[in-house]
Amino acid sequence: MDTAFAAHGIVTIDTGFQRPHFDAAYLIVENGRAAFIDCGTQHSIPAMLDALASHGLGPQDVDWLILTHVHLDHAGGAGALMRQLPNATLAVHPRGAPHMIDPERLVAGATAVYGEEEIARSYGDIAPVPAQRVRELADGDVVELAGRPLLCVHTPGHAKHHLCVWDTRSRCWFTGDTFGLSYREFDNADGAPFVIPTTSPVQFEPEPLKQSIRTMLAREPHGMYLTHYGRVGDVRRLADDLRVQIDEMVRLARQAQERPDRHEWLVEQLTHLYVGRVRAHGAPLGAEQVRELLAIDIELNAQGLEIWASRERRA
Repeated sequence: MDTAFAAHGIVTIDTGFQRPHFDAAYLIVENGRAAFIDCGTQHSIPAMLDALASHGLGPQDVDWLILTHVHLDHAGGAGALMRQLPNATLAVHPRGAPHMIDPERLVAGATAVYGEEEIARSYGDIAPVPAQRVRELADGDVVELAGRPLLCVHTPGHAKHHLCVWDTRSRCWFTGDTFGLSYREFDNADGAPFVIPTTSPVQFEPEPLKQSIRTMLAREPHGMYLTHYGRVGDVRRLADDLRVQIDEMVRLARQAQERPDRHEWLVEQLTHLYVGRVRAHGAPLGAEQVRELLAIDIELNAQGLEIWASRERRA
């Protein structure tokens, strides 16, 4: 049992999506009861159940599956997992709830981005959740886990249906994608984390995202539990890094709108931005390693930025 679990009952679960230490879900244990925050894909279910068993719990001991948002790397396995959890309620933003009850549009949107073959390979079956087992979370709602309050706050910017979860016990946020991406391969020799924003399609909005980051900082958190990946500290520095990068990414997206090769140019510019920042951070990676590890994220960030810039231009 690690010290974080001993102190706060929080378990990081590697969902196995894409590569090791890429996609996390979380288990919170309190007085013999449990809650999951996010769940990965259908392929992640064995890891989720193994985490319960490793801490002396079974599926019947889970009261909540809380989703930060319904993008498939966070919520694709929710319907299948809920079938394994007889006493659990799925808690989600009101905008996300219809997609959990009837995931047809969610699947169609993801298929348009990734393609049918990738959806089948990476996500598996995306099953519905019965409406009576879904609780819609208003901004500021509290989910009670055996007397432990988990405050759910709407945090738009990455997606309109995004929320983050504040745990008073640990003084940490479960941030989904609002606090960006921080892979452990990018930690420097002192163990300090590196972070980039995630602007994946289709609802990125820079000003709401920066406001959501400010909202989280206002509680003076001791750490952030990111889906991609794990707990990070040094949150003030990372928040400053995110704000600087959001502004720079927005500038590049606007500039790309004037170019006939805008997608390719934007991918190149984002790659240059991140490689430069990784080198300045002191992470022990060469430029090619950075490109390889961030390839998926760079492509999705470019797509999301283009969609946002086109929307801004039409407004």
